[in-house]
Amino acid sequence: MTGTALDVVRYHAYIDEAGDEGLGKLKVEGVSGGQSRFFAIGAFLVDAVSDSQLPKWRDEAVKPFPQRVGRTLHFKELRNHEQKIAVCHSLSSKPFAACVVLSFKPTIVDSPKYQIFKQPQHLYNYLVRFTLERVTAAVRKRALQHGHKAALTVTFSRREGTDYEVMREYLQFLKDGKEVMPSIGRIDWSVFDPADIRVENHAVRAGLQLADVVTSATFAAFEPGFYGHCEEGYCHALRPRYIRNQGRTLNCGLTLIPPLSRNPMPEKQRAFAASFA
Repeated sequence: MTGTALDVVRYHAYIDEAGDEGLGKLKVEGVSGGQSRFFAIGAFLVDAVSDSQLPKWRDEAVKPFPQRVGRTLHFKELRNHEQKIAVCHSLSSKPFAACVVLSFKPTIVDSPKYQIFKQPQHLYNYLVRFTLERVTAAVRKRALQHGHKAALTVTFSRREGTDYEVMREYLQFLKDGKEVMPSIGRIDWSVFDPADIRVENHAVRAGLQLADVVTSATFAAFEPGFYGHCEEGYCHALRPRYIRNQGRTLNCGLTLIPPLSRNPMPEKQRAFAASFA
């Protein structure tokens, strides 16, 4: 993409989640029920030109599947592993950037901040903040590389129980420098304003459906199933699309909370995450 210093190029980030925020009864291997051990927020980032192509990308990804009814794509509703991996490979060649932040929730249960994060939407907002820090940095970097100004619109997948006006107020609170729990990074407010938030239903936005694919695919590499196994193949297929900083994906396009250096998650997940360093 080219532009002059006077051009303002619009970027779009579509945000979805995987897992749940619950902290009361986390899943145990071999036992039915319980809340997810990880909670993930993911962003699917494109420029305005690619944004217009998202319905086509989605349709191309699912076109090979027989007996498919409707155009809405839900990763968890794909019929089998082969369909899921096919969708990920189809997207891997497209010009978008992915950013996923995963919280290993057992560390919250034993944390002094447990009472804070057990409140509705607090963990969600916190992970959105980390996601936007990385997405806005990527947008700003691209704008500088191409000599244009940038503006970011963020579209959330509507979910029950989330107050998006509270989300907007939280982001404005951060913009005003009033954060209670400071972060190492910062949202780049030169490319994003809390007023530029949209909320849409999953079914009406191809971008949200593709954000679901990226977030769920990454989540599957870390969240164990009933028998304790994870599926890394989907995330691996999307590896070229995660945001990088100085050649590193870890703590950029793929971020763990706590950081890998002090994250007590199981060794298999640790090894997979380390492969992104």
